[in-house]
Amino acid sequence: MTEITQLLSPDAIVVDERVSDWEEAVRVSGRLLEATGVTDPAYTQAMVDSVHENGPYIVVAPGFAFAHARPCEAVHRSGMSWVRLAEPVEFGHKSNDPVTLVVAMAATDSSSHQQAMASLARLIGDKSKKSALDEASSPDEVYALLDGGATAAPAAPAAAPAAEHVRSDGATGAAPGFDGERSASAGNGSTRDKILTVCGNGLGTSLFLKNTLEQVLAHWGWASLITVEATDTVSARGKAKEADLILTSGEIARTLGDVGVPLRVIENFTSTTEIDAVLRQMYDI
Repeated sequence: MTEITQLLSPDAIVVDERVSDWEEAVRVSGRLLEATGVTDPAYTQAMVDSVHENGPYIVVAPGFAFAHARPCEAVHRSGMSWVRLAEPVEFGHKSNDPVTLVVAMAATDSSSHQQAMASLARLIGDKSKKSALDEASSPDEVYALLDGGATAAPAAPAAAPAAEHVRSDGATGAAPGFDGERSASAGNGSTRDKILTVCGNGLGTSLFLKNTLEQVLAHWGWASLITVEATDTVSARGKAKEADLILTSGEIARTLGDVGVPLRVIENFTSTTEIDAVLRQMYDI
């Protein structure tokens, strides 16, 4: 079994589901969690409330929403549901609407499901595999595709030099932050070699973003040099001064406000190209 199918049963998959709006789509995904013994109805309501409170931050890639809430007593075990819609619905996201796929996650803690999250992020970012899932004719076919093996990482953007980079003035030098050099992200102080990815709950969309960011850092050869931490909005305010920058959605960025370090909005949480461009700007590469 793959990491995803360890948490997702065929009974928690529906295809060509018809809904009237985003809230009904999220509720359908929650009822599948309830029906398979993963959660109680209170968790479904918590997923809906999270969108009402934070906006459509769960729409992390074009056409894809990742519904979730914090671990709570309403979660009996970690699990997932998969809802492919017959007709797309608007969540209110300026660039990733309309949504055709809603995947819901319930977790008993903030760490045990991270490998499944990484696999799901790579899957959604893989156009050929995502297309096959969109065309699957039944829940069993979806499950078979998901259970077909580990999902390979999508092609990464061009690598940045691990030991040397070109600054905006044309000079060369050691990669920023690894010999005390100041970086754009740290303002007038030295780089802290840490990036925060932030969502409303700290265990859902922020992990999508963390996984894609770590792919880019690994391709650059910087994976061992920069720490990436996924966190929630409340914790992010306290941890901001420890980081070079924060990556998050537009909705969460507005919630956070000015936290004293650079904050950049990522539209597609599965896009290595978009994150690569932001990092090159922030680290002056």
